[in-house]
Amino acid sequence: MADSHRFPDADVDAIYRVIAERRDMRHFRPDPVDPEILARLLWAAHHAPSVGYMQPWRFIRITDRGLRERMHVLVEKERRNTARALGEREEDFMRLKVEGLLDAGEVIVVALADGREKHVFGRRTLPEMDLASVACAIQNMWLAARAEGIGLGWVSIFDPVDLTTLLDMPAGARPVAILCIGHVDEFYPKPMLEIHQWAERMPLETVVFENGWRGEAAVSGD
Repeated sequence: MADSHRFPDADVDAIYRVIAERRDMRHFRPDPVDPEILARLLWAAHHAPSVGYMQPWRFIRITDRGLRERMHVLVEKERRNTARALGEREEDFMRLKVEGLLDAGEVIVVALADGREKHVFGRRTLPEMDLASVACAIQNMWLAARAEGIGLGWVSIFDPVDLTTLLDMPAGARPVAILCIGHVDEFYPKPMLEIHQWAERMPLETVVFENGWRGEAAVSGD
C-alpha cells in the first residue's frame, strides 16, 4: 500500500537528482542573477530546520564592488596560509581554483547571529547546534540553486575575525561562509576535487554503522 504522504514519483526523483547533481562551483559567468530567483534561494535558506527554532542565520548581500574586492584580498591571504599548512600538497592546492568571488553575479555572506547564548533549547550540551542549523540553511540554498540552474560555491577560506571587522558585524556574531552565486557555463560532471584527484567520495558502507561505532554496516553497498 502506497504511503499517502509520499510525493509523486517525478517529485521524488527530482529531489534525489538535485542532491546527486549539486556541485560546489568555482567558475561563474558575471551575468546578474534574477532578483526573483535570488529571493527564492533566500526563502529556501530561511525555511531550513533549526535547533530550538532559533533561526541563527543572517545573510549579508554584498553589492559594493570595492567591498567584494577587499573580501577577495582576505580570501587570497588565507589561501596562501592554507597552502603552506598543507606541506607537501601546497603546490597541488595552489593550482586549484577555490573561489569565484570576483566573477559570480551575487556574493552573500552567511553568518551566525549575535545573542545566541540565550537559546538553550537543544544546545545546553551541544552549543554547536547553532552552526549545524546554519549549515542546513546553506544546504537548502545550495539545492534550490541547483534546481534553478544556478551555481553556488561555498568559500570558507578566510579569517573570521578579519571578515567580521570588514563587515562591521556586532559582538558575538560570526561569519560562517562566503557564498558565490551565479550563472555557469556548465556544472562539473563530478565534484571538482574528485576531478582534480584531491579526494574521492568514501563508499557508503564505510560510514554507516549499526548498534555501535564498529558494528556491521546498516546499509549494504551492493
